[in-house]
Amino acid sequence: MATYKARGTSRAILQVAMSKDTSNVTARSAKDIADASTRAEIDAFVAKVRDLGPAVAPGQRGRLVFALDATMSRQPTWDSACRLQADMFREAAGIGGLDVQLVYYRGLNECRASSWVSQPERLGALMERIDCRGGHTQIRKVLQHASAEGIGKVQALVFVGDAMEEAIDDVCAAAGELGLRSVPAFMFQEGDDPVAEQAYREIARLTRGAYCRFSSGAAHQLAELLRAAAAYAAGGRKALADLSARKHSGATALLKQMS
Repeated sequence: MATYKARGTSRAILQVAMSKDTSNVTARSAKDIADASTRAEIDAFVAKVRDLGPAVAPGQRGRLVFALDATMSRQPTWDSACRLQADMFREAAGIGGLDVQLVYYRGLNECRASSWVSQPERLGALMERIDCRGGHTQIRKVLQHASAEGIGKVQALVFVGDAMEEAIDDVCAAAGELGLRSVPAFMFQEGDDPVAEQAYREIARLTRGAYCRFSSGAAHQLAELLRAAAAYAAGGRKALADLSARKHSGATALLKQMS
């Protein structure tokens, strides 16, 4: 009898172990699928940007509006963006240079723009002085500001956010105005909020820009997207083609898949 119970116990332990292994495999499989989905979206973004025309005339510096949601939920990504923004300048330096204007919103009704800067140290210093605060999105104001900068004076708008809390028709109207000024909006979404995704995709479509989602906390994915956008702003499609041709060991996953 004791032997039977022991064997029964052994079988029970084996069943539990097999169940745990199956759960682990399932969890790993889900993560692999999510990672593959994100990578496919990044690849699609790159393909979209490479189809865009020249961004700036030869001999001129590109101008990029770098807009971020600075509400409370954005603090981790804001810190990452502070570190990664220098990569944009480095990517653009060999193409013709890049001037960047920081635009951010936070709190109840605060939406501000910096002066144009051409050094990563200056932009980094500006960003480090800003702390994220609770509030709602103000994407329409960001789009209106980029439009107000004028035709031919801005080559691209980069927006990084995770939410959309405004009337979609009002935001789309502002996006349409930006599209008429030939300023593509590169909408980078952190996370998987479906409302934000729908709005960001529509903004990208109306401005003839591109949309891409990156995983929460994935700084390397955001870095890839920012470098690609900076290359376009500084040198257009040719710059992205040159970027994809680089084969050095330090190339990011995005650049390796651009060929």
